[in-house]
Amino acid sequence: MTGPGDAVESVARAWTRAIADTSYVTYTSAEADDLLHEHARAAAAALRAGGLEPGRVGRELGFALVAAHYTDPQSLAATLVVYAQLGPALGGTAAALADLQGGIAAGYAAALRETTLTQQEAIRTAAFAARDESEARFRAVFSAAPIGIGLADLGGLVVEVNQALADMLGRSAEDFRGRHIRELAQPTDPPELWGALDDVLRGERDFYAADKEFSRSDGTSLWTHLRATVIRDELGRRRFLLGLFEDITERRTMHLNLRHQATHDPLTGLPNRTLFFEHLEEILGTADPDARIALCYLDLDGFKEVNDTLGHVVGDKLLIAVAERLAHCADRPGRLVARMGGDEFVMLLADGADAAAATEAADEILAALRRPIGFDGREMSVSASVGVVEHSIGGAHPTELVRAADITLYWAKNEGKGRWALFDADRSASEITRYTLSAALPGALERGEFTVDYQPIVDLGTGQVRAVEALVRWRHPDFGLLKPDRFIGLAEETGVIVPLGRWVLEQACAEAAKWEAGPHGPAPAVNVNLAVRQTHERHLVEEIRKALELSGLPPERLVLEVTESAVIGTEDGSLPVLQELAAHGIQIAIDDFGTGYSNLAYLRQLPAHIVKIDASFTAGLRAGSPDSHVDEQIVSALVTLAHGLGMSVTAEGVEDAEQAARLAALGCDSAQGWYFARAVPPDQLTGLLAREPAGDGLSPLDRRQRA
Repeated sequence: MTGPGDAVESVARAWTRAIADTSYVTYTSAEADDLLHEHARAAAAALRAGGLEPGRVGRELGFALVAAHYTDPQSLAATLVVYAQLGPALGGTAAALADLQGGIAAGYAAALRETTLTQQEAIRTAAFAARDESEARFRAVFSAAPIGIGLADLGGLVVEVNQALADMLGRSAEDFRGRHIRELAQPTDPPELWGALDDVLRGERDFYAADKEFSRSDGTSLWTHLRATVIRDELGRRRFLLGLFEDITERRTMHLNLRHQATHDPLTGLPNRTLFFEHLEEILGTADPDARIALCYLDLDGFKEVNDTLGHVVGDKLLIAVAERLAHCADRPGRLVARMGGDEFVMLLADGADAAAATEAADEILAALRRPIGFDGREMSVSASVGVVEHSIGGAHPTELVRAADITLYWAKNEGKGRWALFDADRSASEITRYTLSAALPGALERGEFTVDYQPIVDLGTGQVRAVEALVRWRHPDFGLLKPDRFIGLAEETGVIVPLGRWVLEQACAEAAKWEAGPHGPAPAVNVNLAVRQTHERHLVEEIRKALELSGLPPERLVLEVTESAVIGTEDGSLPVLQELAAHGIQIAIDDFGTGYSNLAYLRQLPAHIVKIDASFTAGLRAGSPDSHVDEQIVSALVTLAHGLGMSVTAEGVEDAEQAARLAALGCDSAQGWYFARAVPPDQLTGLLAREPAGDGLSPLDRRQRA
């Protein structure tokens, strides 16, 4: 087995061989080997330590290379190759190795720049000294300097250039004398360069520095770092413009290569997430605020199955082929396509793209991907889902735009895949609200944000309150009073429905125990909704018995409402639980009856006492309803079926006297709805229960509540 020491030894030897001929140094091979062995040992320790150590040690190593006179860029390139190939053997994570390599490059560049600046400063100092000492000495420095130097008069005419600068540009010194410095202008010059040099010539500033491109005589490009300064005579008068030119062509090429690697996806060659956001931010910061911008955010449908069944090699080839087709779709002005990661891509449309242009681009993308993709002798079909968002540039934020497009992408997936969906701000706001409520649910019960209101259930023959249904409300601190349809579904998804249902049961039993029999009839029962997940709880029966015992409420005054779909045809243990509850004297009501697709014959097995007809059927009994006759037949059949099985019938959602009268005529036993009374807090319920029933049995308990 190879130990850490062996790995360090291998890296050091390989490193020595790799950079031996890249720079001229005075070390012997043994001395160089010892030096690099020491640095390899430090690198190994940093990689194992992780954190910030790899980057810090990498910078020190880069500085050490320059200090040891390994100043040729090939020395750095060879060093990075050695650590890329052999670095993993030293230990540490891939991220730590990347930090080490980045630190080496950064340290090397900083040290090289520092060395160059030191040389430049020495030259500039010598130039000033030459003014006072002798023309001969200045000429010696000027001619022998290893970097390019040029002198111009205050009118901008070149007086002299040294041989180093002439060689750098591939021309003779004579070619430059007498020419104006503006003749050296290039299209790639920084916008402010010539204005700044004019300021130096006029005496408005003494120094300017910038990177500048030159064209060599052979047509190739030379990139230099230019430092321009004014030379004054012994009286402080401005005499010349001195330019120092450092050849940074190789360094710039290396920087551009590293930049390309950092901003492009290595597999597909497309711009990556970093470059995409840079481009998007630039557009949002510089374009007309009234212009429109659009994103098409997509990912491949079922790509995971490709990787899982055919392997990642095939998956990578598929991604490359997809990237090529997307690049073709983006091959026009104002478009950019990038790979955001995995099988996710995004196309940016920046030239005034409205919703129509964005959806047209989405159609183009989907059509391009539907064509079979062939490679390695096989053909594959692929589809994608696309989220489309378009927005005015003014007020748009890069992160929010991408988030909106990503959300819309999953709308498209949920709607069937292989299609696009257009962002809808109202739908997004609704989903954000839904998420917010879902996240707040677990703590809402502990914070005491839930309350219980009660809605009377009235006997259609006598007008007497037969029962009261407990309806939970959420007093949300931001959204106000929320009814069950806003949060019960979320509670069931998150599992909060179990403790919430238990709390509602306990509250309802405790409140109902306070209701006393009146002169018009016995104390009403209380109806409590039982969620499907509650019926699966092992201790449900015990919890209900405990709630009854603690409150003192008789079992026969508790009605548990369960939905039809929760009990009809189930094989998960719900039926035995309900049978046990019924055996204890508790009544069972089938809620929302008639809305499911169950076998009605199964009703015979249920321990149910009450059937509650869904409000959707009751609504059809209103005067003028086009479905009045059909709904009346349905309600009549449901009432007949329930009565035949020995169950009473309660209708929900009664809103006017017409509905109440027709339900009574059809044999319905009781009803609830706004026509009789809305759900009210416990302190308002006592007054409703004490009211004398109306003589015809059909009037509301409180006529004022019909408004």
